[in-house]
Amino acid sequence: MDTLNRFLFDNHSIRGEITRLEQTYQAVLDNHTYPVAVQNLLGELLVVTSLLTATLKFEGDIAVQLQGDGALSLAVVNGNDQQQLRGVARVNGEIADDATLKDMVGNGYIVITITPKNGERYQGIVGLEKDTLIGCIENYFMQSEQLPTRLFVKTGVHNNKPMAAGILLQILPANDDTAESFEHLSALTETITADELLQLSTDEILYRLYNQEQVRLFETHDITFKCGCSRQRCEDSLMTLPANEIDEILSEDGGNIDIHCDYCGKHYLFDSIDIAEIRNRHKVNYH
Repeated sequence: MDTLNRFLFDNHSIRGEITRLEQTYQAVLDNHTYPVAVQNLLGELLVVTSLLTATLKFEGDIAVQLQGDGALSLAVVNGNDQQQLRGVARVNGEIADDATLKDMVGNGYIVITITPKNGERYQGIVGLEKDTLIGCIENYFMQSEQLPTRLFVKTGVHNNKPMAAGILLQILPANDDTAESFEHLSALTETITADELLQLSTDEILYRLYNQEQVRLFETHDITFKCGCSRQRCEDSLMTLPANEIDEILSEDGGNIDIHCDYCGKHYLFDSIDIAEIRNRHKVNYH
């Protein structure tokens, strides 16, 4: 099961989170043949988005999106305060297994969009000034949140299944020794190996890293893959198109309109009878 845990250091003004993903990660990779480097990047994006959504203090959504002019033109993960995630990438060229972030994205940037259920949407844009996704996200926290934050993310294979996991450390309202404590705890966290982070339980990880500290672990939150696509949404999208354009697609594609969801791989088919029924329901005037 995919999980997120928050924890707090009783003797320091520092909080933390641990995210561990397997089923959600696999669901994002299903129905796609992404290059290895893109698979790893999507794993990192999923972990980062989960950790970011856990910092929300309201109901809402977060989208973390990479855009560029490289072979990887787009990679995006959406999450919400219920820890429901989905993600997709668009690849338009060859990408080596050991490709770096800049090798894949080229000239690009990261867009982080926070959409509260009640309130105004906030959008932050981060340049690819660091060599890794994690470094860029840490920059985002310093620039927009002005909170020193460290992220430790690993991807790999466990029991022949792809896994991704990560730890977030973040300073709370400061006291005199916070900077020194943060540096100390970050140094401890850096010692975690990929095998440990992917294979050990949350309790074991916290003991392995912080057995000399007083750590308070909070309840576990489940993380799930949720796409959100539906036939109704496809119908609504179709009704935004001009009637003659829909008729043209029907005539060119063998009498069917096939809408494919990039996130989950589902296909929604509409024939001429379906379109007539939809038009009748929507009572659209096409004249």
